[in-house]
Amino acid sequence: MSQNKVVLLLGSNLGNPEANIDEAVFKIKSDIGRLTLITKKLRTKPVEYESNNNFCNIALELTTIFSPIELLKRIKLIECEMGRVCDSAMLGRYEDRFIDIDIVSFNNIVFVSKRLILPHKKHLHEREFSRELLNILNSEGRNG
Repeated sequence: MSQNKVVLLLGSNLGNPEANIDEAVFKIKSDIGRLTLITKKLRTKPVEYESNNNFCNIALELTTIFSPIELLKRIKLIECEMGRVCDSAMLGRYEDRFIDIDIVSFNNIVFVSKRLILPHKKHLHEREFSRELLNILNSEGRNG
């Protein structure tokens, strides 16, 4: 089976955000694939909506046997297990969340479907915290 290289961004700003991130990483390692790189946790303010709850965010790289759509299904299952029933696409707006897991890139392919667009343009080009985490991930990959 072929191994796909994937970059994910994770965020949480409800409950215990750092513990939520740790739980999500554990589930990803158990259910999705092998982690090859992970960044430090970064505390950030909410982006594109107002909230008093700051986020804990990380970026990680992993290898998986799953296709982009199967990967998305498994990520949504993890989010649901952790208390996120509706995501931003379903709601049409952003809100506080126990966990958010976004696929940023998948084997450097361009993929467009109704449910998933890769690469994730907002994380790559518009969100400062995302670019910071992705830069850390890239530099660790080159140095590690």
